[in-house]
Amino acid sequence: MSGKKWVSGRSYSVRLVLFIGAAFLLLLSGCGGVKSVQVPDAGQTKPALVTVERQTSEGIVIGEENAATNTNSWKAIPYAKPPIGTLRWRAPQPAEKRSQPLQTDKFCQICPQYIDHDRNPATAQVVLGNEDCLYLNIWSPKNATGKLPVFFWIHGGGNSIQWPLLSLQDGGVLANRGNMVVITVNYRLGHMGFLSHPALKTGDAAGDSGNFAILDLIAALKWVQANIKNFGGDPGNVTVAGESAGGQNVFCLVSSPMANGLFHRAISESGVIRPSTSQEGATHINGILAKLMVKEGKAADEKAAASMLASMPAQDVEAYMRSKTPQDFLEMYPEGKAAGMIRFPTAFGDGKVLPVDFYAALDSGNYNKVPMIMGTNKEEVKLFLRAYPPFAGWRQDQSLFKEPAKMEFYDLAAKYMSDSWKVMAVDQPARIMRDNEGQPFIFTYQFMWGAGGAKNNVINPPLNIILGACHAMEIDFVFGTEKASLGAVAFNDKNKPGRVALSNAMMDYWSQFAWTGNPNKDKSGLPKWSPWSNIQGFPKTLLLDADMESAKITMGRSELTQGIIETALKAEPRQKDVRPLYDASPYKRR
Repeated sequence: MSGKKWVSGRSYSVRLVLFIGAAFLLLLSGCGGVKSVQVPDAGQTKPALVTVERQTSEGIVIGEENAATNTNSWKAIPYAKPPIGTLRWRAPQPAEKRSQPLQTDKFCQICPQYIDHDRNPATAQVVLGNEDCLYLNIWSPKNATGKLPVFFWIHGGGNSIQWPLLSLQDGGVLANRGNMVVITVNYRLGHMGFLSHPALKTGDAAGDSGNFAILDLIAALKWVQANIKNFGGDPGNVTVAGESAGGQNVFCLVSSPMANGLFHRAISESGVIRPSTSQEGATHINGILAKLMVKEGKAADEKAAASMLASMPAQDVEAYMRSKTPQDFLEMYPEGKAAGMIRFPTAFGDGKVLPVDFYAALDSGNYNKVPMIMGTNKEEVKLFLRAYPPFAGWRQDQSLFKEPAKMEFYDLAAKYMSDSWKVMAVDQPARIMRDNEGQPFIFTYQFMWGAGGAKNNVINPPLNIILGACHAMEIDFVFGTEKASLGAVAFNDKNKPGRVALSNAMMDYWSQFAWTGNPNKDKSGLPKWSPWSNIQGFPKTLLLDADMESAKITMGRSELTQGIIETALKAEPRQKDVRPLYDASPYKRR
């Protein structure tokens, strides 16, 4: 980000150009991956680096002290062998032992993905990264002794990009305030992370699942079990947490029999469950292979390529796939060049890594029952809806901000689609799981800061209209950071007192939950967060909001269902406008 602030009085067009150029592609592609280098002023003496050593199963790692957050950190610790060569599309293998200490003061490379390399919206995004990317990062309070809870963060990005970039996601503030060990983890993305195809099967049930990203996370959690004690953490108190695709992956871990006992609490922020079948995975990747064959001149068209594939021996199909780079696969997705994320099947119900039927597992109680936090943001879809027609055009010609009818349409579409997201990510799984015997408390939230469109003034216009309380807006609040996520564009000096108060409250809730499985702490001064109740009229969801000066946190008692939304939509005066967008939304159970 350029560090520029929004200045009232400038035209909407100027602000939109700045926002689109500096933020939109960043938001959807992880453009922070190009590291900036800060050069000290002439004559400035850089403080001497204070190093800290810890022993791991593979050897000594050398991290550093962070005076600003009163923590120690270790970056890019390998938790598995590089998944390259014959280990591509295989279950991760334990990291190799090292005879020499490993310097761990720099983040590893990102996994292969589309990224906005030049922050220029006029140019296409490119593929960067390295398949050798199975590393994790640790922040621990300085002089940590005893058994501290472990907060294991799984990044979002549609399982195809890393967003926010872990190089921006400093875990030190949260580790220090919550007095816990914070971990962020890389895992395989795109077709390196999820690929189900018969030609790759070896007889290893886990590897044959195609759920390589989930297996990576399980491997990282096993590494945590074996090593985190040496960093001040308690292997018996691990909280898995994630946002967006990271939240989906949290649900995957909750459902996975292979993850049993590796974690003890779970937090899903805006995580929706969209399981796929192995057949869907194979059909999709065969389509991609057909496109590749046409591009290379091996077939006249995709129909001919599909016929060729069907007649090829399995070993030849495997050899063809292995001859391709991650970039070869990614370039078959035109949306990646524009938006970063690609659309492809994930979370294969294989019966080994993940249940064949996710919802049947929830219904039957056959999953890892741990205390949970689930939540969404009030206006989740605005991050994506702003690029949909007709809104993208109205945004560019500024009519979205000038014509009340267009603004109303935008807000209504966001409301119904975001409500549906909440049902899928929070209300429906919470109700199902709380009906099961032995399920500990589930705490749900809705993040409200910035919601309300033009009526809300905590975010400067036009961002209060086009973003509001959108997807990913809560991440900086959870980590106490200023611009790892959307704070880079939404935060300013005027809204600082209120948002900092809300951020502190959220860090306190999240860390107390990591400590005890209950976000409430005696004498904290925070409103009580009641657990979800299936009884009508009883507390359901904590509403997290703030004005310019202070946090505004209350308990809500309403529950949404798909039926309630459908009833409201039928009575909606602008149903004909909203219905097509709502019906096409991927954020509801079908």
